[in-house]
Amino acid sequence: MGADTSSDEARPGGPPLRRETSRLLSFSDGVFAIIITLLVLDLQPPRVGRGQLLAALIEQWPAYLAYVTSYVFVAVSWINHRATFNRVTSSGKGLQWYNLGVLFSTALLPFATSVLSQALREGDRADQRAGVVLYGLAGGFLSLTWLGLYHYLARNRDLLDEAVADSFFPSERARAAAGVLGYGLAVLVGYLANPLLALVIFLLLPIFFSLTSSGLYELRHLRHPRHLRHPRHPHSRG
Repeated sequence: MGADTSSDEARPGGPPLRRETSRLLSFSDGVFAIIITLLVLDLQPPRVGRGQLLAALIEQWPAYLAYVTSYVFVAVSWINHRATFNRVTSSGKGLQWYNLGVLFSTALLPFATSVLSQALREGDRADQRAGVVLYGLAGGFLSLTWLGLYHYLARNRDLLDEAVADSFFPSERARAAAGVLGYGLAVLVGYLANPLLALVIFLLLPIFFSLTSSGLYELRHLRHPRHLRHPRHPHSRG
């Protein structure tokens, strides 16, 4: 069997992606880009009279907090998505459906973010609780779809690069399960106690994911190709 370079694409730090997997990754990147762009549409300039702009901008703090929280969440999801498929050498219908599940759940975040920020700005305590529950369910559902994807890859090692450790995707699966529990806790705290406490948990969870992200670890090492198993040409640039 000869090497078919026309059907493969080179990638840093690993074997070439097959064309089908490369298309899946390109499609996913486009979806993430659209989602992260939609988040900013909820930030609207306030319509106020003269001399009231500063106060009106400050009053919109829930929208800023919701935007930052969701932006970090989507950004870390994208980085982890790249890290995941950097370990995949072949694709199939099962993987494609699990990937679509992750994209579907991620696409719910702009809606949940808009509802939450509006409830915090204009709603009463009941509305704020409803907004927190909606956002927590969206975040928990997203973590659940990641859990499914990681479980599928942990059970189908034939799709992975041989260099991937047996413990890698089971560990990622545990991180996703922690996300499901974390968002469930935020829903209970926000509904039974104080919605603002749930906001704190919502913000801490993406920070947790970013600090434990294998994707961020790989981005750091891409700046030092000598640490990679298959270093690129010394004159190439990422």
